[in-house]
Amino acid sequence: MPPMQASDFNFELPPELIAKQPLAVRTDSRLLRVSESPEDLLFTDLPGLLRAGDLLVLNDTRVIPARLFGTKSTGGKIEVLLERVLEDGSALVQMRSSKSPKPGAQLLFDNGIEAELLRREDAFFVLQFSRPALEVFNASGHMPLPPYIDREDTSEDAERYQTVFAKEPGAVAAPTAGLHFDDALLDKLAEQGVDSARVTLHVGAGTFQPVRQDQIDAAQLHSERVQVTQALCDKVAITKKNGGRVVAVGTTVVRSLETAAADGALQPYDGETRLFIQPGYEFKVVDAMVTNFHLPQSSLLMLVSAFAGKERVLNAYRHAVEQQYRFFSYGDAMFLERTT
Repeated sequence: MPPMQASDFNFELPPELIAKQPLAVRTDSRLLRVSESPEDLLFTDLPGLLRAGDLLVLNDTRVIPARLFGTKSTGGKIEVLLERVLEDGSALVQMRSSKSPKPGAQLLFDNGIEAELLRREDAFFVLQFSRPALEVFNASGHMPLPPYIDREDTSEDAERYQTVFAKEPGAVAAPTAGLHFDDALLDKLAEQGVDSARVTLHVGAGTFQPVRQDQIDAAQLHSERVQVTQALCDKVAITKKNGGRVVAVGTTVVRSLETAAADGALQPYDGETRLFIQPGYEFKVVDAMVTNFHLPQSSLLMLVSAFAGKERVLNAYRHAVEQQYRFFSYGDAMFLERTT
């Protein structure tokens, strides 16, 4: 069998189907149930797809205002997008400028904030700010909308590009499957006996980058920080023992749980993951998932194809285009069950 290619996961998407704005009400999104014959639903129909004894797992990462605008000391404009804060307090960032600055360069931002460029790491830069990095971004940053939402962020995005259960700051992109939930829907699910639990995966900007062939061959992606607690592991064990399903809200939750079960059994995990889930992967924890529609040739599309079957998923995407679903971060959602 020839090696898998990114082009195997392509689909035609009319640009007008890319959602540029959030809906006024989170739960007003549509929900496509992926099966042999895709079923058109509303997101408010989700309780009918779940049952008492299921465990809904949510990613409680919180998006920080990770985009900064400034200038080089020589006068040129720059745009900085935080990837993550490193253990020594420096910041790993992407940078856009007319000419890339060199190590030692001084950068200037609002509120008297300065930064020194320490070094370059592949496509990223390491900056040392004059104040703690998270403090800088929280004070002066803009919400890091995805590159396909080609507009400036607004005050509405500060609330809507964030889940209602966001708690742990550190993400530079939202775990978008969670954007469809509000407190009332979560309460309704709890009332019908669906338990819930949290993981933390701080989504990095690398989630929007196209997949390279060497990444496919090595089965490794960009690194992201993951935390899976003992309390969550205990809930998963009880759910499985009682015949319930583990339902992941988003690909980030899938990646977190499967990373923590890499040795065969789910166990607490606190560290980095480079796990690349692609067709052929054997899932150990997750039984069903809620997710948004993903970019063509992306690692996330490969993940859902591994989970529910490539042809079934691509057929669902074709159906979604025909039925004019809204795509990507502010778009509609899918419900998938794992194929065996």
